[in-house]
Amino acid sequence: MVATGLDILLRNTDRFRNRNIGLIVNQTSVTPELKYSWNVLKEKGLHLRRIFSPEHGLFATEQDQISVTYQPELDCEIVSLYGDTAESLLPEKALLDNLDLILFDIQDVGSRYYTYVNTLALFMEAVSGMDIEIMVLDRPNPLGGTIIEGPMLDPAFRSFVGVFPIPVRHGMSAGELAHLYRDFKKIDINLSVIAMEGWTRSMLFPETGLPWIPPSPNMPTFSTAEVYPGMCLFEGLNVSEGRGTTTPFKLFGAPFINPRDLADRCTGCGLQGVLFRPVWFKPTFHKFCGEVIGGIWLQVTDHARFHSFATGVAITAALNELYPQQLKFLKGVYEFNDTLPAFDLLAGSSHIRTMILEGCDTDSIINSWQSEETGFAEIKQGFHLYN
Repeated sequence: MVATGLDILLRNTDRFRNRNIGLIVNQTSVTPELKYSWNVLKEKGLHLRRIFSPEHGLFATEQDQISVTYQPELDCEIVSLYGDTAESLLPEKALLDNLDLILFDIQDVGSRYYTYVNTLALFMEAVSGMDIEIMVLDRPNPLGGTIIEGPMLDPAFRSFVGVFPIPVRHGMSAGELAHLYRDFKKIDINLSVIAMEGWTRSMLFPETGLPWIPPSPNMPTFSTAEVYPGMCLFEGLNVSEGRGTTTPFKLFGAPFINPRDLADRCTGCGLQGVLFRPVWFKPTFHKFCGEVIGGIWLQVTDHARFHSFATGVAITAALNELYPQQLKFLKGVYEFNDTLPAFDLLAGSSHIRTMILEGCDTDSIINSWQSEETGFAEIKQGFHLYN
């Protein structure tokens, strides 16, 4: 079984006894016995001054884009890094005055959109030039460390769902991303990583032997994380991404969709490693709450050949082809940004949306980011901590 950075830190905690420690954690920060890190560290006699919780809250009690106001009662101060404003994403300076070590230990899901590593990046910027050490307790990338997918982030489209200069599926661990971001932004920071033992880049999460703890309310299983890099794009469409069901992101739909027609069109795209099953479902919250809508269930048949982001883009193009009058790219506030469409923020630029609206064929759209994948594959090797 893979040993996480937390597991390794707990083997010898004596060197941390005189440190004033803050944690950036949520409910995924556990030992193999499923004990929460903050409890175990206190049992070891370490001085925990403050817990910083990310989007969704310490126990993932809130849905996406909901300000975290509830904090459970623990024997430690808890501060939310996800409130009503973009400013809430950064820690107040006064909360850092009595800290000299920040431990980051949250399970990521391997996609640029997922905000927990973005919280880490913003925190690194906030403590730049300060005498505070940031230590990442590394955990596996559930999608492995080899496959890269999607275009790079255009800096003009930076947002809370796009902080790192990376493709959508990046194939890096949180510790590797931290090193990359420090060098990219030239952050003046004391950064360290406690690397895992036993993890290799070819491993998907089920091979690690670790328990899957849902890191957020709509990430219940590994199979959800596997489709997420593509299906999260639907947050930017007037199409349900399956929130309000027990299988978010594995299915999608809208009132205007004919499931059989769309399944046939998606099958004709020639995408590998995935099947499209026509379905009807009724979300219990979020988009189309209480309505029976038509849609598609994604069934991954081959992990190695399935490319989630390409699949999400191809489905969006198919929707635009079949339902050009009904399909809408949403506008409005999305993750504190009210100037750019959510789809563009997720995709990292307006290029993909423009190509879809212009009726470009699916192969041309997918091929448009291949060179960026190749370039990033070379860059990221310089930050690898694992073989």
